[in-house]
Amino acid sequence: MKNLFMDFIKALIFSIILTLIALVVLSLVLSFSEVSESVINPAIIVISSVSILIGGFLVAKKIKQKGILNGAILGIVYMLIIYLISSLLNNNFSLGIAAFIMIGAGILSGALGGILGVNLKAKI
Repeated sequence: MKNLFMDFIKALIFSIILTLIALVVLSLVLSFSEVSESVINPAIIVISSVSILIGGFLVAKKIKQKGILNGAILGIVYMLIIYLISSLLNNNFSLGIAAFIMIGAGILSGALGGILGVNLKAKI
């Protein structure tokens, strides 16, 4: 049980670090280019979704069972952490349509990553 928990935590941390790196790259692109700020919200959704998909893949690859469930749980926990951090930083604990889209995308991405992680076999 301890190993399963640690595998889950490692995949979650990896997803969060991947998100942070991608957000730094996004901020640099926005700072040094003429890219419109209207791309920020869609880009954040894509970055988070890809990070969660990869995390869901990693956790399911390690655990080797119940990929959809483990991936979806990773997505939920990730989104909960991001929501709490964002709410604390913005001093705003409201949920709008954008938050529900992010949460849905996170759960679906994690579940898809979990499905892929359990079902894709390594080619040697």
